[in-house]
Amino acid sequence: MSTETAPTERPAAPTLEGVAAEAGVSRSTVSRVINGSPKVTPEAIAAVEAAVRRLGYVPNRAARSLASRRTESVALVIPENTAKFFADPYFASVVQGAAMFLADTSYTLTLLIASETDPQKTRRYLQGGNVDGALVLSHHSDDRSYVELARQIPVVFGGRPLREEASSACYVDVDNVVAARTITERLVARGRTRLATIAGPADMAAGIDRLAGFRQAVEAAGLPEPLVEHGDFTPASGAEAMSRLLDRGAEVDGIFAASAQMASGALNVLRERGIGVPDQVGMVTIDNDYFAQNAVPPLTTIEQPTAAVGARMAEELLRLIDDERVPPVTMLPTSVVERGSE
Repeated sequence: MSTETAPTERPAAPTLEGVAAEAGVSRSTVSRVINGSPKVTPEAIAAVEAAVRRLGYVPNRAARSLASRRTESVALVIPENTAKFFADPYFASVVQGAAMFLADTSYTLTLLIASETDPQKTRRYLQGGNVDGALVLSHHSDDRSYVELARQIPVVFGGRPLREEASSACYVDVDNVVAARTITERLVARGRTRLATIAGPADMAAGIDRLAGFRQAVEAAGLPEPLVEHGDFTPASGAEAMSRLLDRGAEVDGIFAASAQMASGALNVLRERGIGVPDQVGMVTIDNDYFAQNAVPPLTTIEQPTAAVGARMAEELLRLIDDERVPPVTMLPTSVVERGSE
């Protein structure tokens, strides 16, 4: 006698026909209710919705996509390498903001970290009808295809695209020029007169705009030409840039690092060389993340509403998908977080 037990049969999933029978309406009426058609009476809607709840019916997404020509899915594209994505808290916060907004909609969010070995792979996926639109973060000027993609599907950028043909592209950002100028003015107000900056990448709008804001503050204060070194927004690049600044031999008493990650790397170098902050050198930055909060000393910085950026990007993308008019530029406010490092 066998001791094996027979597998438990899984009950059949509720069907569209079952919902129709439960609600006492036709199959086509159930389909119209589920797809949001206005050509249904309130009584039929109530009956179908009640039947759906009682039976636990889940609409077939593939069938709905064929009917509506929508996937009810959007992509969040990160054109960066995987290591940089997972190391940067900015990305996590923006993704969280977008995901939380979409949680209250019928849309799902697909995260795409652009392939380093086959850059066209991501764009083929986006152009292949797999999503209704895309959110693009960390956009570089030499990657024109994402701007061109906006002519084919709805796209919202996180940050200002640089290419001239992107003038009509929709993007959500903060005013990086004003943010950098504002935080640099704090160095000036503390009597710092020999300024330097660890600027961001020269092929990204944030890097360009923050350098411009820094220069505006220096010029307005009538200070000498500042020293400039560039990094790529990572701690390692901040350390390397700080070493290059110090190796020039010029006296510096105030530093604006264009990101908190680069500032943390720069602080390590200053500490190794016995230079105190803020006793000998003042330092300010942008981003109120882990790196700014846990630096030694904690850094005076500009706080960006990163989660709000993600949420607004998602909101505007859904409006574009629905063929609504969306302003091409949405700027969100920033604020100063003072910690005395300047």
